[in-house]
Amino acid sequence: MTDASPTAIPPAVRQLRELALSAACAAAVRAAARLGVMDELGDEPATAERLAEAVNAQPEPLARLLRALSTHGIGVELPDGRFAHTDTSRLLREDAPRSLRYTCLWATEPWTWELWPHLDEAVRTGKSAFADLFGTEFFDYLHTAEARESSEVFDKAMTQSSILSARAIADVLNVDGAERIVDIAGGQGRVLATLLERHPALRGTLFDLPDVVVGADPRLLPGGALADRAALVGGDCRGEIPVSADVYLLKNILEWDDESTVRTLRNAAAAARPGARVVVIENLVDGSPEARFTTAMDLMLLLNVGGKKHTEDGLRALIQQAGLRLDAVTPVNSYLHMFESTVV
Repeated sequence: MTDASPTAIPPAVRQLRELALSAACAAAVRAAARLGVMDELGDEPATAERLAEAVNAQPEPLARLLRALSTHGIGVELPDGRFAHTDTSRLLREDAPRSLRYTCLWATEPWTWELWPHLDEAVRTGKSAFADLFGTEFFDYLHTAEARESSEVFDKAMTQSSILSARAIADVLNVDGAERIVDIAGGQGRVLATLLERHPALRGTLFDLPDVVVGADPRLLPGGALADRAALVGGDCRGEIPVSADVYLLKNILEWDDESTVRTLRNAAAAARPGARVVVIENLVDGSPEARFTTAMDLMLLLNVGGKKHTEDGLRALIQQAGLRLDAVTPVNSYLHMFESTVV
């Protein structure tokens, strides 16, 4: 008698096949975010037909999209064919307290799909592929009319990231004895605003590109709740940091090439008096439970700006190369580490 039992597919085969098609998962997450389908899916399960009507889509393709997402735990398909939320799918809602909607959109913007096929070339050369593809450097591209929507998504994604980390940073960052802090390339200033709210005697400066600081957190803008203790200064930290402070905060910005990183740290040291503190907060590619996220970001940085995420030893070396005295390295949360240095 012939054994008719099916031959099991080895786990390694299943894993590699799924990884080779993982762009489908990223595309499905992006589609769900753009359609707003998780916003329409409330606390009660819903049919694909009802959701399709709400988001102006076709029921059958939408059911296929939701089914694909559910295989990754992004929502769940119930036995009766309706769909319901999971903790992960709720993060795609605009109103979720820890929403990642814009983070997911940022990671899947149209330019990313054009960049990824050039990863082998970037690995061979060690250089960004962005300028050759788009005719300009990455951050210059974001300020073009063509990239207006992507730029808006970027700003909202950075704000979402700051919301997730601001309280954790405020919990661990010791500002005792400091009168003024400057958040370098701090985007809309969510972290700075959180620190000023936590420490009523502290004054702060948000330093970023001029067209970024004009869109700062409303609490920091004229008339805002923190405006009397906040200053907004426009400029490029790789050129000069014309701000005197007791604490210089650089969160998730030292992701360029090593020369630019060292130059930025030296600019902070040049602006400071001896004894001032330079605090670098980064997610590392080693020693983190979120290594899949950070290593993926590391490859994206290679492609779009020719930069990288750091190992702990690598960032230690760059801080010391900039002439700073590294005093301590401590975890902020599961993916961020704080490097505290002193200007000597």
